[in-house]
Amino acid sequence: MSAPVRVLHWLTLLSGLVEALFFAGISFGWASLVFVLKEEGYFAGHCVNNTAEATEELSIHTDCIDQDEHLSQVMSVACICNTVTRFPIGYLFDRCGTTVMRLIATSLYITGTLLITLSSVETSMLLYPAMSCLIISGSILYVTNVQVGNLFDSFRSTIITIYTGAFDSSALVFLIVKLLHERGVPLYSLFLSLAFNGVFLVLRTFLLMPRRHIPYPLPEKYTYGVKCPGRNRGTDKTNEKRDEEQEDQEKHKKEENEEAGISSLHLMPSPKNNSKEKEAAFQSCVLSWLFLWHLVWVVITIFCHYIFFSTLNPTLTRLADNDQTLVSHYTNAFAFTQLCSLLFAPLNGLIMDRHKHKSLDPGESKREADLRSSCLALFLTSLQCFLFCLCFTCPILPLQYLTFILQVVCSGFFYGGHQSFVSIAFPMPHFGKMSGIAMSASAVALFLQFPILHFIQQHLHGDSLYVKVGVTLASLLTFIHPLHVHLHCRKLTAQRKAGHDVHEQILTSSHTNRKC
Repeated sequence: MSAPVRVLHWLTLLSGLVEALFFAGISFGWASLVFVLKEEGYFAGHCVNNTAEATEELSIHTDCIDQDEHLSQVMSVACICNTVTRFPIGYLFDRCGTTVMRLIATSLYITGTLLITLSSVETSMLLYPAMSCLIISGSILYVTNVQVGNLFDSFRSTIITIYTGAFDSSALVFLIVKLLHERGVPLYSLFLSLAFNGVFLVLRTFLLMPRRHIPYPLPEKYTYGVKCPGRNRGTDKTNEKRDEEQEDQEKHKKEENEEAGISSLHLMPSPKNNSKEKEAAFQSCVLSWLFLWHLVWVVITIFCHYIFFSTLNPTLTRLADNDQTLVSHYTNAFAFTQLCSLLFAPLNGLIMDRHKHKSLDPGESKREADLRSSCLALFLTSLQCFLFCLCFTCPILPLQYLTFILQVVCSGFFYGGHQSFVSIAFPMPHFGKMSGIAMSASAVALFLQFPILHFIQQHLHGDSLYVKVGVTLASLLTFIHPLHVHLHCRKLTAQRKAGHDVHEQILTSSHTNRKC
């Protein structure tokens, strides 16, 4: 690999970290923004117990059930819109490529920030489309950045999880908004500045990202983005097409010679050039038990996290006996804890990549080794999810520090583990669709948030204890997925050894016959 290409790869990696940290996951800082919105008086008109009485400050509004419910629903609607659109996003990403999807993401990001800039107490409903735009744009940016791991084969999963950590740590942005707002900076000025920062997304799209996709395994002379030495602008499209054809040939040959295709995982037959057979291969992936249990794992984990986000502010307010100073302290503590996701998330990638520098067993495919290595990462994620739900269920305010830590660690492990597992277990041409369909399916569970939140506010009087107990019990189902993957890998190993023994017997028999 030439020095200019290596520099280009590192610039793509580092600029992607900046993008993930300051743009992609800002919706994770919703708890910090809610505190600001309540001070500004958003949805305060729905409060019956309004004590402001025409005073100069809008921040005197007391907390009320209807205001909390509306603010919780803003995040719930945004999360549902995000999950519903993940499959279409994945399909368009596989079909249209990186540039088209990133331009859509940039448009949504600018739209979301401008809507909040133009919103006011009277137009609080603008928060619904604004947050939906921001969370969808972040998901698109994250999906397009996951492929950067293909540039660094030995640390592929580690890089994916590093991006996941930066994605979660993007809650930093709304924490900064909260701190600056407390120092007198108007909310509209803060979000107008965020809208102008969208220029960075446009520049990175055209200078440091491919027009289509980053292939895996990476062809030897693959280049992209800015003009590279020895490449003329007029021949970019021709070279890119040739690279894709070479990639397909190399991948097909490798799958046949090394048994690295999905057929070795007994998920589907080896892919052919026929379009109908490719479609059948996608259906086989979706209907495989490996994907179906992964789907259960994704849906339940996401549901646990979004119930946490939707009920965090009311829970803290209730546990702190409506002491807003104490609620602000815990909100800041959670936001600062989220910044540590960038430190925790790569641990999952290191776990999944721990075998990369070891030699494979005789007859073992690289894909099989990757899949076996993912079992531990999936199990740890399930364990963290259960412990996080358990701590959040306990109505003890100081214990929420541990809840914040477990939530951040689990979130970092989950999102990176999900993307890495899909890239390992299924063909790269289906990566966007397989990743997206898993996230979109979780929308079914997220729709339950509306009746659940309404039930908490209207029938449980804001006390979500019983709901959290149910969520904690549901989180135990996530342990089935790593167990199934482990049993699947054991089955593959047994079949490989049986095939090896048969081959040895044939060779021995052939050698004996020659002697005779």
